[in-house]
Amino acid sequence: MEQTSARSEIPVAASVASTQTAEEKKFPLPSSLGVVPGTEGAQQAYPYYMQFTPDDDERFWFYNSMHFPEPMSVFDMVTAEAAYCALGAANTRVHCLPTTKGIDYRIINGRVYIGGVAVTDPAEVAERTREFQARAFYYYEHWERLYEQWKRKMRELIGQAQALPKPHLPDYEPLENVHMGRGIASNQTLLVTYQKTLEGYFQMWHHHFEFLLLGYGAYLTFFDFCKKAFPEIADQTIAQMVAGIEAEIFRPDEELKRLAQCAVDLKVDDVFRDGIKAEDVLATLATRGAEGKAWLDELETSRDPWFNVNVGDGFYHYHRAWNDDLTIPFSALPGYIAKVKAGVNLERPTEQLMEERKQLIEDYRELLDTDEERAAYDQMIHLAHRVFPYVEGHKFYCEHWYTNLFFNKIREFGELLAQNGFFADAEDVFNLSHYEVEAAIIDLMHSWSSGSPPRGTQRFSALVKERKAALAEWAKHETAPALGPVPDVIDDPSIVMLWGITRESLNAWLNSGDEVDSNEIRGFAASRGVVEGPARVVKSVDEIARLQQGDILVCQVTNPTWAPIFQKISAAVSDIGGSMSHAAIVAREYGLPAVVGTGTATHKIKDGQRIRVDGGRGIVTLLD
Repeated sequence: MEQTSARSEIPVAASVASTQTAEEKKFPLPSSLGVVPGTEGAQQAYPYYMQFTPDDDERFWFYNSMHFPEPMSVFDMVTAEAAYCALGAANTRVHCLPTTKGIDYRIINGRVYIGGVAVTDPAEVAERTREFQARAFYYYEHWERLYEQWKRKMRELIGQAQALPKPHLPDYEPLENVHMGRGIASNQTLLVTYQKTLEGYFQMWHHHFEFLLLGYGAYLTFFDFCKKAFPEIADQTIAQMVAGIEAEIFRPDEELKRLAQCAVDLKVDDVFRDGIKAEDVLATLATRGAEGKAWLDELETSRDPWFNVNVGDGFYHYHRAWNDDLTIPFSALPGYIAKVKAGVNLERPTEQLMEERKQLIEDYRELLDTDEERAAYDQMIHLAHRVFPYVEGHKFYCEHWYTNLFFNKIREFGELLAQNGFFADAEDVFNLSHYEVEAAIIDLMHSWSSGSPPRGTQRFSALVKERKAALAEWAKHETAPALGPVPDVIDDPSIVMLWGITRESLNAWLNSGDEVDSNEIRGFAASRGVVEGPARVVKSVDEIARLQQGDILVCQVTNPTWAPIFQKISAAVSDIGGSMSHAAIVAREYGLPAVVGTGTATHKIKDGQRIRVDGGRGIVTLLD
């Protein structure tokens, strides 16, 4: 790509400036947010570098409920630890974003608060800009080659994780190991495997952020250009100019549609009915002769790799993969089969979105005054189209496929530790930190080698009990949406577009108890269209099965792997997210009206209440 002056604008994530007067309402300070009584021991399970300290009172923090909407167990917190280590490295040391570095995070009552690290010194900004141009622009110029290389790296990393041996301690070292002079006993393999498991997971997050911020940056540069050139343009209109993407994260849903068509073609569609368990469907198909076997063969083709998606967003161990629990995909098949038989087109409206975006791009281009502006506009939208598929596509490889492998490998260690009395159930391992899991493994290594019982069985059983009780208690308590000084200006576009945090939304949080009764809830206009229907308030993935045809989904946040339920719902409303959040992107790709970033929808809307969703204006109206 030819270097032009427009390049110097790619991507900047500016600071969040904080000022407030004594008269203004304030968010609580971190130091005033106490640990829920009786859970102090569980709070101390999180490492020291995750704890708030008094000097944190001087900074603004917000609760990252987009990625961590529920209290996090101490082991699951490795998902934040590894992610923010890699994100900060990409921003601060690798690509050197000019005005922002990494993200600091703190944990209290199992909730994850984050705060950005801004660069405000002009000299440092200038230095980082020079570094950024030498680094990031190389990626933009060679995007396709480097992205293909990235996919190979991810598949190699996945292959290495799959090849790790299952942790096992034999009664005696296998004779063949002795005769071959191996010289390393099986207990050492336990430690090596565990350390490689953690190492691979941390490495995955570095791959995750290798392209992500650059992908956002290219779009944010185009976004900023449009906002200046066309002051009245809506965020949603700019987002539509990059709609119609092809990305791997949509492939699992496409495979379900293919399997629905196969069921009809093979005349085994009668087996798939609402409410029937997946294992019963599989058992019945096994008795249906060649046709049943043919469908089961097609299922296996889809499962590897496309069922390696989990029902959440890749941050909680209990959000299991489709391959581990077929409930979600199989619950979607009856609906898809009914639509196939009715002649309904199941394809995403990609061609329509592409045509609409082409027309939008042309219409706004004609409004520009000079050839120089049109050339910059063309360059920026071309780059956005090249890089944007990564913004969603990477999730399949990272948050889903690899993360599922990671959690399942930890489960194997949980099984081994449970068999040796460290706790009652393999899932209990997730109530230990990754440091404590390693300590338990070394305890077991010594026990096996010495022939004496492990020493940590009572200790870890007690900790697991204490921490499970704390998680249950923390889930009963709300937490402040933000902490610390109120920002006067939020000029970091990523915070606005991903998390939906603006000065207006902060004001709404501060005044949440003062508003007069209103039948309107406002958020970001994510995907156009107007729909009326009954609201189905879903506060966890466990409640997805309650959705009925025509319901309007009301939730904290959605993710791309909820796509199979989009065939049932008529619109979506979320508490969290901005115009470029995953919920907003997915809604546009499926042509589903949506309002995101409302902040309070799951609290103000009652389950079953009739509502109207205006996705073009970002307004939800309570009709009952």
